[in-house]
Amino acid sequence: MIDLSATLRALATTRPVFHSEADFQHALAWHIHERHPNVKVRLEYRPPAVGRKVYVDIWLEHADAICAIELKYKTRRLTAKAHGESFDLLNQGAHDVARYDVCKDVCRVEELVKAYPGLVGYAVFLTNDPGYWQRSGRDGTVDAAFRLHDGAVLQGELSWREHASPGTTSGRTSLLCLCGTHQVRWVDYSDVGGASGQFRVLTVAVRAT
Repeated sequence: MIDLSATLRALATTRPVFHSEADFQHALAWHIHERHPNVKVRLEYRPPAVGRKVYVDIWLEHADAICAIELKYKTRRLTAKAHGESFDLLNQGAHDVARYDVCKDVCRVEELVKAYPGLVGYAVFLTNDPGYWQRSGRDGTVDAAFRLHDGAVLQGELSWREHASPGTTSGRTSLLCLCGTHQVRWVDYSDVGGASGQFRVLTVAVRAT
């Protein structure tokens, strides 16, 4: 239906940085709508074939083709200007929780692919925080199973280490079970200058096997 990697590269030329995850979601959806006017684009869509509490960030339909996109956007402190617009991004931190949420997105996309034959799903994570794409030198961290450094492999059952605190795992206690094997590959998205001005994006594609 669409080439998401090419779509993100094109989006980066006009929107190299976003104020928030909602801003990223809306900008990507609008970009797709402008370039593919025949594709039905829906935000926060609840697919009938899965649980009632499941909402997909971006849902695309065209003829018999369906595409589901889940998005995450996490930032490091940054003050920048792009295309005449000022951005003041917060240092969001909480890497362990964010990693769990990204892995959960991959699980959700797998579930959608199983529920809708022919659906192509994507989990997308955009950030200017190198702590996500760089390999940590620390072993035994509570979120070791959810690590997203470049070259990591996501597969099988993913869970917190036993010494994870209740404050960390609150609302995120579910075991994540992946059916497929997903190689983590980061690519450059944009650079708006400054110490934290480089943005990179991770795109995990899921298709029926």
